[in-house]
Amino acid sequence: MNYGMKSTTRAARRRVVFPLAAIITTLAYGACVKSESSSADSTNSASSTATTTTAACATGNGGITLPSGFCATVFAESLGHPRHIVVNSNGDVYVNTWSGRYYNTPAPAGGFLVALRDTNGDGKADIIKRFGPDAQHRNGGGTGIAIYQGALYAEEGDTLTKRIVRYALTDSMTPASTTSETIVSGLPANGDHPMHPIAIGQAGELYTNSGSATNSCQVKNRTNASPGRNPCTELRTRAGIWRYDANKTNQRFSPAERYATGIRNAVGIAFDASGQLYSTQHGRDQLFENWPKLYTADQGQNLPAEELLKIDQGGDYGWPYCYYDGTQKKLVLAPEYAGDGGKAVGECASKKGPDAVFPAHWAPDGLMFYTGAMFPAHYKDGAFIAFHGSWNRAPAPQQGYNVSFVPFAGGKAVDPAKYEVFADGFAGGPLGPDANDKAAHRPIGIAQGPDGALYITDDKAGRVWRVVYKGANK
Repeated sequence: MNYGMKSTTRAARRRVVFPLAAIITTLAYGACVKSESSSADSTNSASSTATTTTAACATGNGGITLPSGFCATVFAESLGHPRHIVVNSNGDVYVNTWSGRYYNTPAPAGGFLVALRDTNGDGKADIIKRFGPDAQHRNGGGTGIAIYQGALYAEEGDTLTKRIVRYALTDSMTPASTTSETIVSGLPANGDHPMHPIAIGQAGELYTNSGSATNSCQVKNRTNASPGRNPCTELRTRAGIWRYDANKTNQRFSPAERYATGIRNAVGIAFDASGQLYSTQHGRDQLFENWPKLYTADQGQNLPAEELLKIDQGGDYGWPYCYYDGTQKKLVLAPEYAGDGGKAVGECASKKGPDAVFPAHWAPDGLMFYTGAMFPAHYKDGAFIAFHGSWNRAPAPQQGYNVSFVPFAGGKAVDPAKYEVFADGFAGGPLGPDANDKAAHRPIGIAQGPDGALYITDDKAGRVWRVVYKGANK
């Protein structure tokens, strides 16, 4: 396949590298941890990295591969199903976790929010505390988490609705009170995409995703040849980004606060160094399965592209009427809305396209712009994206399961089709076409610590990695 997209590593800018698949290393971890509870082909080279530092790093990088000069430790593991992550100014780490229909395992005892502290600087959390409502209080956890003005904001709720709540943090890591304040309630959690990641700006503007309830707004969801609802009334409350005020309590979700539309599922959401909001977009599924007269199996595997979007107020990014064809490098009409297999453009000419694109079905779930001083200058102000990995690329092998990097300069991607696989090996080896979840780990959340270290969460096996740079040249 050729998306017009290029995957490189720093070494690959000098030569083409085809390293072996990473081997997951079993780590002896956790004997000294104190745990407390309160009440997704571009090509084979596109899923590989340059020379790794496994031999040089004392812990073997926790089974993942990294560019030369970088090392990783397993900061924590067995946390349940960690989603997004945030790091406080004092270095304390907070993770939101969830359970529910995606997993059959019971939730760990205690709340779904997890606080972690490394007291001796060895890159591993030795104090772990859980807090917030647990499953006995009809809570299934959530994805979104952020820190603003010394308080922790997090998504929680059940399978019907979610809410964003606020906890006042203390030096003891967890809130002094088990009672939270509700910032926004009534967030829809039914349908295909129930997650609500959040990003909070300097003035308290709180942005959250309301993912689509369906794949492509069909009359019968994910059904062969079912037409699209026209107009797609789902857009009133789904498939967009909403804005609220982090300083106000008891706000309620409604169509009035919609900030941008036409975004099928913006699980990664973050500000760049200038304060500009960006999000990722999960491209639609099942072009071939639902429209075999218009698409080949190969096109179903490789279309549409995953996207990085620059979010503007009032922007319309096309879903469900359009999808982004990475081969043609343009938005085209979806088959549910008179599309003809990728030729017709129609109303898509007026929709907003992506700032960067990636292989189909990789599932971009975490987004962060690097502003630290630890990493080499190449990474300054660029975007790190955690790809959760594919489930629907059969009969081709499943792909993704990595953290990639997009260089930025002058407030935009250096090359919209260029990305670098930064961290790989999460899957534990090559995966076949079987859509069952067989990856060892699935990266999902990403955050920067005050020292510039990078934290990566895994919602398959419950692990958190901490990545640092130890090379001589910055």
